[in-house]
Amino acid sequence: MNLAEYHNTLSKDERVYGQTLTDKLFGGRCSKSMSLYPIRMVYMTADLKKKDKKARILISVPKRMLHHAVDRNRVKRQIREAFRINKHIINDKIAETNSEDVVIAFIWTDRQLHDSKEIGEKMVRLLRRLEEKL
Repeated sequence: MNLAEYHNTLSKDERVYGQTLTDKLFGGRCSKSMSLYPIRMVYMTADLKKKDKKARILISVPKRMLHHAVDRNRVKRQIREAFRINKHIINDKIAETNSEDVVIAFIWTDRQLHDSKEIGEKMVRLLRRLEEKL
């Protein structure tokens, strides 16, 4: 595996897991949000005491939006892939400003499916807006 392939993966270190961080993201006053239909992004900065600073993500597709598990899994896969390809936008900003980790939750807000190209374009626009805020 060459180095370029390694940086395009989405490891466990880049995912939000654990109840405390999730509660802090959704329950606290320290998070902010922005949306670009059909994706809503909730984000916050946090010092997770890790060596390398990076963005960490959580993806949520509510059952009331897409009733079939197949559709929910498809949307999660599309969002994950769009973030994986474009995560350099936010990770480069974190590295250059030497700021804290960024914890991001992507929430699906539409009752319809969209193609991967459209989701990818929306992801780039959301990450660019977040880059400006940091």
